[in-house]
Formats: sequence, C-alpha cells, structure tokens
Amino acid sequence: MARADDLRRLIALAQQFRGPVVDHAKLVQDALAKRTDPALQRERQRRRLARKRAWASRWTTVWALVTAICLVYVVAAFSGAVGDNESAIVFIIIGLFTGTFAVRAGLRMRGLTRAQQSLEPGAGDPLVVTRYALPPKSSLARAPIERLTEAESTLAELLTQISRGASVPAESVEHTRRTGAEAALVLRRVAAQLHAVERARDHAPPLERAPLAEAVRQLRTQLDEGVDAYGSLLAAAGRVLAASSLGAPTQDLTSATDHLAGLALALRDLSPEA
Repeated sequence: MARADDLRRLIALAQQFRGPVVDHAKLVQDALAKRTDPALQRERQRRRLARKRAWASRWTTVWALVTAICLVYVVAAFSGAVGDNESAIVFIIIGLFTGTFAVRAGLRMRGLTRAQQSLEPGAGDPLVVTRYALPPKSSLARAPIERLTEAESTLAELLTQISRGASVPAESVEHTRRTGAEAALVLRRVAAQLHAVERARDHAPPLERAPLAEAVRQLRTQLDEGVDAYGSLLAAAGRVLAASSLGAPTQDLTSATDHLAGLALALRDLSPEA
C-alpha cells in the first residue's frame, strides 16, 4: 500500500513538469485523432444522409400533393363539374411534370434511407476502433501501446465474426467490446503517465532521478501486464470463434472479459486521472 501511495505522489509530481507546449501538442494530437476517427466519420456521414433524406421526404410530399390536386381537377373537369377540357389538358401536363418529380424524389429518399440504414450500428456491422496518437518512439510506453493498438483491431474483427453467429448472445459480445474499450482507455492513461514521469526524470536533478526511474519501471510493468491481459482476451475470443463455428461455444470469453475488467479497475484505482 505504501508503494502505491509513493507511486501516486511520483506521478502527481511528474504532472507538474508538463509544460504548456506539451499540453498544446497533446491537444493537437487528440484533435487529429478525433478528426480521423472512423466512428466519428461514420456518425457524421449518417447525419448528412439523415438531413438529405429529410429534404427528399419534404419534396416528395410537395410534388405528390401537387400531382394529386392536378389529378382531382382533371377528373372533375372531364366529368363536367369544373372548368373545361382545355384547362384539364393544362393540368394533365402539370401533373405529368410534378408526378415525375415526385417519383424521382421518392426514389432518392429510398436510396438515402438504405444508405443511412447501412450506417446504423447493428449486430452484423464491423466494430470500429478509435485511432489514438502513439507515444514517442523514445518512450518505454511506445512498444506496449503499439501491441495494444494491433490487438484492438484484431479483437474488433473477431467480435464482428462472433456476433454474426447464433451461438454467443449479443449482450455477451457487447459486454466484451465495452470492457475491452474501457481497459484500452485505462492502459493509454497509464502510458501517458509513464511518459510524463519519463520527462520528469529526464529534467530532474541527478540525485532525484532514482525514485522517478523506479516509478517508470513500475508503470512499464503495469502496462505490460495490462496489454498481456488484453492479449488473453484476444486469444479467448479466437477460441470462442473457432468453437462456435464447430457448434460448441465455450465460456472462455466471459472469463477473460471478467479478468480484464478486474485488471482495468485495479489500474484505474491506482492511477490518478490524467
């Protein structure tokens, strides 16, 4: 417990070495990561399609209403109730134009509806992975986070394949996906703290570097353990996919998910918020 308290104090001390230039650089990196995030791009595209579909629906209604009015007038004119045949011909021409526009607007609305539905989250949709900026190559956090990034992409693909089958409940797959995302976020927070302590160590007086170097070692150990646990979840997902394809699903995925959730909770309790 004392070691955990010392580690918290060292990390808090390291946070003081974050200068405004580093903070602005991080903001720029986060903004670029969000801009290229596939999930956000997908959501922006879905909203654009929704707006276009709304306008197509309005124009379909307008043209259809005008066409219906022209049709009623033509029927009434030929029955002798209103106007004459010449005015009926004019309304027939107008109705043909507006009817054509109504059909075109309706077809466009139908196409936009299908495109929008294809972007809606569903069981068969591929699970996207948010892209984050990697730590610098000089940081000990770089290699574990590279492993984590590759593991996230593979896990998303495995869970997509598992969700398309009927052997594993959808709520179990969603629980695994959510737990993996939360654990990855915590691990990236630990990586950011590791890099901060590294900078503090490099700028500290020589006689004060030893405790910071020990904190770097401990954080790297925690990061490696967390990424290894994420890899275990990945392996369990692979076993579940193989077993479900043979009609014999296992409980590996649930066990590995619970283990990873416990580890993420422990890391979150130990590490202060960045």
